[in-house]
Amino acid sequence: MNDAAQKPSLIIRQHSQLTPYAERFQEMKALTEQRGENTPDELWILQHHDVLTQGQAGKPEHILQHSGIPVVQTDRGGQVTWHGPGQLVAYFMFDLNRLGWNVRTLVSYAENLMIQLLKKYGIEAYAKPDAPGVYVNARKIGSLGFKIRKGRSYHGLALNIDCDLSGFHTINPCGYAGLEMVRIQDLAENYPKFENLCVDIIETLQHSGYFKDVKVEQR
Repeated sequence: MNDAAQKPSLIIRQHSQLTPYAERFQEMKALTEQRGENTPDELWILQHHDVLTQGQAGKPEHILQHSGIPVVQTDRGGQVTWHGPGQLVAYFMFDLNRLGWNVRTLVSYAENLMIQLLKKYGIEAYAKPDAPGVYVNARKIGSLGFKIRKGRSYHGLALNIDCDLSGFHTINPCGYAGLEMVRIQDLAENYPKFENLCVDIIETLQHSGYFKDVKVEQR
């Protein structure tokens, strides 16, 4: 990115209430299909109702038991994962070509965003080159999966704050049998809540240098 005039604008939409996965999935697909070269990038921060989402090449055997949690077939990369209350989800509708990013840049940015958030609260996390996501002592705390269409991204990351982990027990999380999940709640005494982390993410994006301006909308 050369100068401020060429940098895109960013709209951050923060949802205060639980929001249905299928509705947001269709909304971000439509935004990606309809956007033009001057459309601002968007980042949505939210929490979903209980749902299992199956990646584009997801294998049904990774759903170990059917527990009544709805399963939504989606078009992101990766295998099956769980979303629900107490988990922060951030969706990146970014024009990668305009930012000068490739897929690896996007993945690293999302992983580093989670790592830096956790570091602020005294949690040392790391990424793995062979298994996307963020880990603490071999337990997974943050997941990610993206879809790139015509150089534009959607889907994003999920960070466990104080969610009920039982939804993960019905699946092989992200396709890894026996992978143990962990939450911020398990690792920090006075742990940040969803609203605190939203503020942290917004401040990080405002100071990232990638965007000429950042507008925040409460939903």
